[in-house]
Amino acid sequence: MFCRRLIPGPLLAVLVALVAVPAPADAITERALATQLAAHMRQAGAASSAYVMRLDGDEPVYALRADRALIPASVNKLFVTATALRRFGPGERLRTAVLAREEIGPDGVLDSSLWLRGAGDPGLTAERIAALAEDLAALGLRRVEGGVVGDESLFDGLRGSANTGGRIDWEIGGQLGALLISRGYAGRGWQQRPAAVAADALRTALRKAGVRVRGTARVGRAPADAVELAATGSAPMRELIARTNVPSDNFYAEMLLKALGAHHGEAGSTAAGAAVVRDDLAPLGVRPTIVDGSGLSRGNRASSRHVVTLLAAMVGDDELGEPFLGSLAVAGRSGTLRYRLRGSATAGRCRGKTGTLRDVSNLAGVCDAPAGKVAFSILMNGVNPASTRTIQDRMVTAIAKLR
Repeated sequence: MFCRRLIPGPLLAVLVALVAVPAPADAITERALATQLAAHMRQAGAASSAYVMRLDGDEPVYALRADRALIPASVNKLFVTATALRRFGPGERLRTAVLAREEIGPDGVLDSSLWLRGAGDPGLTAERIAALAEDLAALGLRRVEGGVVGDESLFDGLRGSANTGGRIDWEIGGQLGALLISRGYAGRGWQQRPAAVAADALRTALRKAGVRVRGTARVGRAPADAVELAATGSAPMRELIARTNVPSDNFYAEMLLKALGAHHGEAGSTAAGAAVVRDDLAPLGVRPTIVDGSGLSRGNRASSRHVVTLLAAMVGDDELGEPFLGSLAVAGRSGTLRYRLRGSATAGRCRGKTGTLRDVSNLAGVCDAPAGKVAFSILMNGVNPASTRTIQDRMVTAIAKLR
């Protein structure tokens, strides 16, 4: 028979004390935190703002110029990735598909072309296209009479962001397109026709799989009544936004913005994607000026209050909170925060998104403080980024000690 042994009173009191871990000795009150933050912000200049709020409260712990519209730089990526998570859902994948006018017949011959249709997958590789070729061969495909056509029609033809007027530029870290592999790179330069390069990768892989393919790869639009034969999905959206936010990847951000426009807006363009972001976030009370996805454009604008309002809404969402918070860099551990905030109060306990341009240095995120989760946004414009990072790190260290 099972018997319970009672814990003596004195020992029970010790165990309860151990479970109810008190706040660290250097934990600080709201009033002390506000005083410290105000002192730090005086060093940042008049073109800077800050907003700090407990996620279980409605009023800010600290606010300074919280509604001033400032250049967010890469903090802008938070608006794009939050919208992508909200519109697509955490598990959605962007599907690159192979289509034909008809199903593969018993003889394994397609008299028409194969179309490789892109969906804006930023992580598409030649290896995944080769896997598509293997899938087609396994379905019985033996010969393609019409060649392979790359369909990039889901996006517009602009290879760069709004920051360059759509012209290709190295700062993005790739060229934009609905169908491309290796970010559109070709050695040390750019692929001249990315969709044709992807189509040729399928053509080459089919031949290696024993499928005869006539003609050369080319670019064109798949017929509206084309039949899907095979497809490959991107990483799930929760992973795509993490690949965007943790390293602050400009290419992924711009591709996601166009994908939002293509799948949930009026067109696969930067402008259409920006419209989706604005429309999606407005009901949350978040109204930034969105010009691009990466934050490279100085035309983007956001306030510290808008950033914290977004963080609070996303982290508080039962379904989206965990994947969104998980998409942010971890203080002292990963991404753009790997070498920052490595003290005991912040390392592993704060997650955030940085944003840096020539005279802009921003930091926003969420800390697990003794008081619970605390969201913050520190936007500093007209500053020397190298020196203001120290100010931001001291501010976040103080925020992480709030009790």
